[in-house]
Amino acid sequence: MFGKIEELKSKLNEYRPLTSEEVRRLREEFLINFTYNSNAIEGNTLTLQETALILKEGITIDEKPLKDHLEAVGHKDAFYYVEELVRDKMDISEKVIKDIHTLVLMDKPQNRGIYRRIPVTILGAVHEPPQPYLVPVLMEQLINEYNNEMKDLHTIEKVALFHLKFERIHPFIDGNGRTGRLLLNLELMKEGYPPINIKFKDRRRYYDCFSDYHLKNGDSSMLVSMVAKYVEEELEKYISVLEIANNYDNEWELEK
Repeated sequence: MFGKIEELKSKLNEYRPLTSEEVRRLREEFLINFTYNSNAIEGNTLTLQETALILKEGITIDEKPLKDHLEAVGHKDAFYYVEELVRDKMDISEKVIKDIHTLVLMDKPQNRGIYRRIPVTILGAVHEPPQPYLVPVLMEQLINEYNNEMKDLHTIEKVALFHLKFERIHPFIDGNGRTGRLLLNLELMKEGYPPINIKFKDRRRYYDCFSDYHLKNGDSSMLVSMVAKYVEEELEKYISVLEIANNYDNEWELEK
């Protein structure tokens, strides 16, 4: 399953790097799309254009709730923090998870970075998250499992399985989905893969991955396939951009 992805990753590494300004533009475009889609999956009402205006210009959108604005800004700050963690090659820990959640949940200061203390029900889900008193123990077990028992799995298998288990625990009262997708990208980026943007239009298939995991006794293959497809698409996109840039450089050299 991962052969093509590894080929694309190797091909990507062969190209001359983009300039800092080109990287900044691509990063900005990804962040806007990622923020819009990740928040929209959780019910945020901002459009893609409105999200761009808030993140790039700091503009307040009339008739849209303050909550939606804060979610956009919080997600942006959390992604910047994830990029710092990637540069520092930081391992996933409870502190890292809580720090990301603190940034994500900008609109609810009383719950930021704090494991939930009440039972929760996820509407439409085929499972019920564990009782709150189990959350700290389960989170500790998940991190140990990720760093030890899952270490021999392919990166995409690891991050998909971690995401499924994290969302099953549902450790926070709110912001679990956004935090989980940021953690998924943290681990992909640390291993040299591009971050992925699970799109709002694909939310039904995304939700089905969780149902499939629970109904099939921990079979993560559906989400693994979804993440792999997104990674493949992102790699192809970056290679296309680099091919254009490198061809332009070559033509410029010939014209000199």
